[in-house]
Amino acid sequence: MVTLFKRGNRAASRTQGALQPRKVRFDWSETPLEWIPGQPFASHFINEINLLLPAGEFWFCRLYNQALPYVQDDKLREDVENFIRQEAMHARAHGGAVADYLNAHGIETESNTRQEDWIFETLLADEPFGKALPRALQYRWLVFRLGLIAAIEHMTCVLGKYALENRVWDEAGADPTLLDLLRWHGAEEVEHRSVAFDLYCHLGGGYLSRYYLASIAMPVIFGLWAHGAAHIMRQDPRFQPRKPSAFRPWIWLEWQRQARGGHLPSLFWLTRQQLSFFRPNYDPLHEASTEDALAYLAASPAAARAAA
Repeated sequence: MVTLFKRGNRAASRTQGALQPRKVRFDWSETPLEWIPGQPFASHFINEINLLLPAGEFWFCRLYNQALPYVQDDKLREDVENFIRQEAMHARAHGGAVADYLNAHGIETESNTRQEDWIFETLLADEPFGKALPRALQYRWLVFRLGLIAAIEHMTCVLGKYALENRVWDEAGADPTLLDLLRWHGAEEVEHRSVAFDLYCHLGGGYLSRYYLASIAMPVIFGLWAHGAAHIMRQDPRFQPRKPSAFRPWIWLEWQRQARGGHLPSLFWLTRQQLSFFRPNYDPLHEASTEDALAYLAASPAAARAAA
């Protein structure tokens, strides 16, 4: 018998309304690799998101399908089912950008995506490193991984809000297709920002475990982001003399320098934004605006193209 975690009178679902899975279509034929004109570092850095996300988002979907039988609240079950559909579309959209955009520009991506696959298919698999877990630990391992997802989803909500609000990209003449990918995805992350935390709490996640899981997830995500961006930059002759690497100070210092121009979120700003997740009374609803997210989703060119 699984004992669900109850936190006062908190409703199992805090999601406002019903989540809507949306189909999208992106045309990458006119998108330049340097999609922010005059900003190759920021362009490559954000392009890394296309390599980082698909494996993780498909992993989210697999875990959430495993968690569904344990969900005892009808509204939360509906939220989780629609979250799965949204995340699957995110993974396919970014996977399409890898094949039809990055690979089309000659960027080698497989060595990087293999690393992401290893993390989610070996390290964080149902049987980590191919070792079957004792039956008594299988549920705990599921909740542990759901806690990692809750921490990651807080980060994606922060980044989604950043993408929706950043007008520096528009002023620089950024490519509209890639901007739409970022903002459509970011808006859906804001829209479903409560689901991962709600599910984690519902299935037994508590404050102390949330604290250490976030302490693991956040630096790992920052490191993977810088590592993948360095992989793309090493293929650009302008950056090759710098020998970009997540293990060299240059990429971190340049990240901060570029952030001052508004084309990237500052590492320090991102770190500050994560701190609210550590509060005992953390509530994802306070992190962003559902209304702003839905307003963008109603106007997304990719969503309109798919609907047509």
